[in-house]
Amino acid sequence: MIKKNCFIVIIIICFGIHAQENGAKYTIDINNYYGTILKHNPDISHLITGHPSGVIFSFQRKTYGNETWERLYNAPDYGVSFLYQDLDNEYLGESYALFAHYNFYFFKRLFMFRVGQGAAYNTKIYDQDKNFRNVAYGTHLNSATYLLLNFKKEQIIGGLGVQAGLGVVHYSNGNSRAPNKSTNTLFLNAGITYNLDQETPEYIEKVKGEVRGGAPIGYGVILRGGINESDLVGSGRFPFYTLVAFVDKRFNKKNVLQFGTEVFFSKALKRYIEFRSVGGFNDGTTGDEDAKRVGIFVGHELLVNRISIPAQIGYYVYYPYEFEGQVYLRTGVQYYATKNIFGSLTVKSHAAKAEAMEFSIGYRF
Repeated sequence: MIKKNCFIVIIIICFGIHAQENGAKYTIDINNYYGTILKHNPDISHLITGHPSGVIFSFQRKTYGNETWERLYNAPDYGVSFLYQDLDNEYLGESYALFAHYNFYFFKRLFMFRVGQGAAYNTKIYDQDKNFRNVAYGTHLNSATYLLLNFKKEQIIGGLGVQAGLGVVHYSNGNSRAPNKSTNTLFLNAGITYNLDQETPEYIEKVKGEVRGGAPIGYGVILRGGINESDLVGSGRFPFYTLVAFVDKRFNKKNVLQFGTEVFFSKALKRYIEFRSVGGFNDGTTGDEDAKRVGIFVGHELLVNRISIPAQIGYYVYYPYEFEGQVYLRTGVQYYATKNIFGSLTVKSHAAKAEAMEFSIGYRF
């Protein structure tokens, strides 16, 4: 593992030095961490036997408020990070994850909040014969999210600085294959930072009222889709799709309020209904129940340059079959390729239980 870490550090440093030619400012940081897996679900209790540990390598570009969006968010950094984790459990193995992230600063830039979204490769997954205890991961490749809240002091000695704090990392395949109980690791971290260019320009402050600049009410359509499986292990992975119509109001350059309606088509739910009808559960399921659902939702979208973070809560107004509850949630990341066209990766869930990972394309008029 040490050889792998050193190799990654060398690549990051070399790339960063080469990047100085375009005049941009870059930093790297290396953090060790140590924590524990949270028992968000009693079904994973047997998997919490140790204290996961690992290392985070990060490379980011600094901003100084030259563009409007940079000033609105107090000149954040953006970059990529690699995370290695030993889950300290014989059934869970290790994880290797790659993220895109933002660093947001506050309290005179002494505190940093990082949001990272990416994908992870988990070395050990559920296997009916060889690893049936691992109900956390049904697939090697999983969606991954991590957060850091750190004290950070840059350039204490030359380009060297320090940072320390706490964080959390989440792995889940969005129920693309069962089982998918997922894991959430809460950890403490500490490490060093290095500014590849020690000349720091002045930060440009936000001008009063600059966040203003809303837009008329807009409307649009979205097509969501993907593959998922019910909680029945081995029941099969099936495609699903969702048709969405929405209206929104952009109150300023950061905040959007949304309202919409959507129709859900899920073959996995249809097969689940069929299974319940013939499985001798005596719950009244006949097999003739409609697997379609219709929901309405309200939501908020936080705009950060071309990227946004949607968060929605919905309610099924047409709900012919009881499945996970009538209230649902959605969150993820969205990217605007143009002013009107966007794509997103979101997770739809019922409370803490994911139903599907959704890939979407939409058009806003």
